[in-house]
Order: sequence, then structure tokens, then C-alpha cells
Amino acid sequence: MENLNPFKLVQLQFDKAADAIGLPERQRMFLKTPSRNVSVDFPVQMDDGSVRMFTGYRVQHNNTRGPYKGGIRFAPQVDLDEVKALASLMTWKTALVDVPFGGAKGGVACDPRAMSAGELERLTRRFTYEIGDVIGPETDIPAPDMGTNAMVMAWMLDTYSMGQRRDCFAVVTGKPLSVGGSLGRAEATGRGVTQCVVDTLASRGEDPSKMTAVVQGLGNVGGTTMRLLAQKGVRIIGASDMSAAVYDPAGIDVAALTAFLAAPGRLLKDLPGGKFLERKEDLLTMPCDVLVPAAMENAITGANAGAVRARYVVEGANAPTTLDADAILEKNGIVVVPDILANAGGVIVSYYEWAQNVQREQWCEDKVNAKLAEKLSVALGSVLDLARERGVSLRMAAFMIAIGRVAEASSLRGYFP
Repeated sequence: MENLNPFKLVQLQFDKAADAIGLPERQRMFLKTPSRNVSVDFPVQMDDGSVRMFTGYRVQHNNTRGPYKGGIRFAPQVDLDEVKALASLMTWKTALVDVPFGGAKGGVACDPRAMSAGELERLTRRFTYEIGDVIGPETDIPAPDMGTNAMVMAWMLDTYSMGQRRDCFAVVTGKPLSVGGSLGRAEATGRGVTQCVVDTLASRGEDPSKMTAVVQGLGNVGGTTMRLLAQKGVRIIGASDMSAAVYDPAGIDVAALTAFLAAPGRLLKDLPGGKFLERKEDLLTMPCDVLVPAAMENAITGANAGAVRARYVVEGANAPTTLDADAILEKNGIVVVPDILANAGGVIVSYYEWAQNVQREQWCEDKVNAKLAEKLSVALGSVLDLARERGVSLRMAAFMIAIGRVAEASSLRGYFP
């Protein structure tokens, strides 16, 4: 099963949840199938004067509940099936946390770490131009994802606005504050992951200050989660980035590690005195209470899931656990808080950023964080309640709720013509 492409795997998860809620067959293919798959090939002039061709994608999965919404990633492995899978997950994520968006995703197959700032800007602007006819403030709103950031969103905003001959701040979210970004957006995903950890523990009578955690991935999501969990009293005993993994049962000095990695170009392998694991992938199977995979898809697979020794897995990354691994974790009694819930803080605050842009307002950070906490608390509560009521996993409960909401909306709207 793990050899299937990522879109087929997401569809299998959909089918399991659709069976559980008794979804009529006439709705299934409509909800499983993306509305539009855009593939573009475009040239970019490199700094040495050469011209390279790049391939980019924008997949719009479903807009029954509102405009398409989803990130843009720049990564070497980007392909159509990956983008289709992530677009469909966005549909279920926005429905689960009940924000009025649908699901989309985009990306360009490239290695942003091997490109200069000028090359990235030219690539971003040309890609934005190529997909300019299918995105828009009321149509499809991109955001940052792997390999992209607020600066990339500023370039997208400017390029799209130039084509429209007017400022369109609401066309993307995750922007810098000075061009319509929202306070609290940068930390939103990690803040949401942290809340899911703490609230899930509380629902089971567990004290965060007595828990240990391992965080795989120290980018924006993982780094923020590590820091905020430490502030909640959780002892961080393991962490990794692309270069290395450290593990210390006595606890890691999170403040010192965060300060060290804040310097440009620094990687975990350069940490003085770090207690490094010989193989960084072994971090996933080290003893801990909470494991947060916040790096890449398919981190936990059928090959290593049986060795996972955490009691809770809270998914900071998109699709970090394969279906085979999910079954093993469930069999072993490990509680998994799924990605469409755990990392939904980003899209929740993206909605708030979009709303501020449309209303020409700017909210204070306390308001943004409070609204995020409230929205996520309601979503988590509904998942926990349904999981208990139906005797299913949190992932199954989350998909059942999300698919049910989109199915209800599509049934009410009907099928044109």
C-alpha cells in the first residue's frame, strides 16, 4: 500500500471515512476528484545568464464551502500527485476547523536552497503570472508552504496586483506585516500544534509539565512548537533538522538551541556539545511521551511504526504517517492527532488575515491568538467527542466530520446544470 502515489493514499483514507458516515456513492467521486489541475512549464533566467525551464502546479480540489485555499511549496520532489494529495487534505482541513474556504495546493519543482534571492524572485513572479488566471482574492488564495515564506508571498502579491492594475492584498496570506500580513500568522501553525498537544493531554488527565517530547523538524512549525511546548513545561528531549538529530533524556536547553539556530546558515549539526544520534531518522523511535513529526510526508511508515515508543503522535507536518503506519500505531495504542487538525492553526489565521485584508482592518496579536485558540478548541473537542462516541481513531473522526460538512454543502448546492 505504501508504494501507492500520495493522492491514491489520500483517496483510500477518504473511502474509509466515507464508508463510516454512509456517504452516498453519487457524492463520492465528486468529493474525491479535484476540480482543476493546472500544470505550467516556464522559463527563468538564472544569475549566470542561462535560462532554465521549471514545472509548476496549482490544483484546486473543492470550493463548495468557499474560495480555494492552500500553500505554495518549492521543493525538488514536487509533482502533480503530491500536489493533488495536499490539495484534497486542505479541503478536509478547512472543513474540519470550519473556516469558509475550500482546498487547493501549488508548487514548483525546484531546489530553493540552491537558488539566489534574485533567481527565486524571478521564478516566483513568472509562476504567479502563469497561474494568475486561476487565483484571486475571491477565487483561490495561496499561502506559504515548504520552501516558501513571507517574502515569496510579497512577490506573488505584487505580481498579481500589477496584472490587475490595482492592489490586491487579499490574494495571498502569510505576507509580511507591512503589506497586509497578520500579527500572529508566523507562529500560528506551531501554536496550533502546541495547543493540540496540551489539550489532548488534558482530555486524558495528563499534566504537560510531567511530559517529554521529541520534535522532528526545526523549521517554522517544528521550531515554534518546540519553543512553545517548553514554555508549557514540557521537557524537550529530542529534536532534528535536515542535518542531524540530538537526543538527551535529561532535557535540551530550548532557549539556547533556538538562539543558536537563529543565526543565518546554522544547522543542528554545528551545535557545540550536542548529544547527536548516529542516524537522525532514529529520533522517531526514541522513548518519549509526545512525538511531533513536523518535517516531511511519510516520516512514519510501516517499516518504523512498530518501533515508535511515544504515547502520542501529534502531526505537525502534512501526511507524515502512512496508512500502513497508522494502522500499526493504532494497534499499539498510540494516540495520533491527525495533520488536518493538529497543523490547522496556519489556515485558521490565514482566514483571519484574509478577513482583515477584505475589511481593511488590522487586529492585535492577542485577538488573533484568542480567536485561533477558540476555533481550534471547538474543532478538537468535536473530534474527541466523535472518536469516543463511535469508538474510532482521532484521524477517522476528523475525516468523518470534515467529509460530512463538505458533503452537506454540496448536497444543498446541487450539481450544475
